[in-house]
Amino acid sequence: MGGTAGFVYSTVPVVVFVIALALQPTKVAVIAAIVTGVLFAIVRMVRGEPFLAASGSLAGVLVAAGIVALTGSAKDFFLLGIWVAFAGFVVTFGSVLMRRPLSGVAWNLLHGGTYAWREDRKVLRAHDMATLAAALVLGARFVVKQWLYIHDSTGWLAFAKIAMGTPLTVAAALVIAWAFRRTSRCLVTQKQATGPVVREGAGLFPRHDAEPQPSSHRHTNG
Repeated sequence: MGGTAGFVYSTVPVVVFVIALALQPTKVAVIAAIVTGVLFAIVRMVRGEPFLAASGSLAGVLVAAGIVALTGSAKDFFLLGIWVAFAGFVVTFGSVLMRRPLSGVAWNLLHGGTYAWREDRKVLRAHDMATLAAALVLGARFVVKQWLYIHDSTGWLAFAKIAMGTPLTVAAALVIAWAFRRTSRCLVTQKQATGPVVREGAGLFPRHDAEPQPSSHRHTNG
């Protein structure tokens, strides 16, 4: 998830936007956030990060700035994040209702998609819990931020974005990591312990000490 640096890259542009908004018009605050995002992207590329990874946080800032430019409302800087959280909640919670929790689907894809993980009740239950943890985080973000958005609380929106961002993501990630380890222990380790099943007599070399079988043909005198 980027660690401490990832937290800084995603947080500082928001803080700059809110501080600039308190002192300057909305347009200036948006420009300040964009400049901050550009500077971070340059720093990340100089440090050797791939362009797509380095420009990830900048892309979010640019989209948010574009929405503000269209609507003219400072609170719309957070609109994208609000509805992304809602979409994420619908997908994660829906996957649990369909008995295909996304964390389990992801684990199986990472392991070649060859495991019947849904047939193991313990594994399925673990991934239900993990995916519900992610759904809870996303749903909480949507509810809180949407309420603040309706009440025009731009400053509190920034606070909610920071407080409900990386900390809650880490909490959900820990539950998902637990589900991954539990699944690997139940399926992968068990499969390695049992090993492949060899059919009886398959792949064996003929025994040299075997008794010769008597011939069924009788020799007769001419």
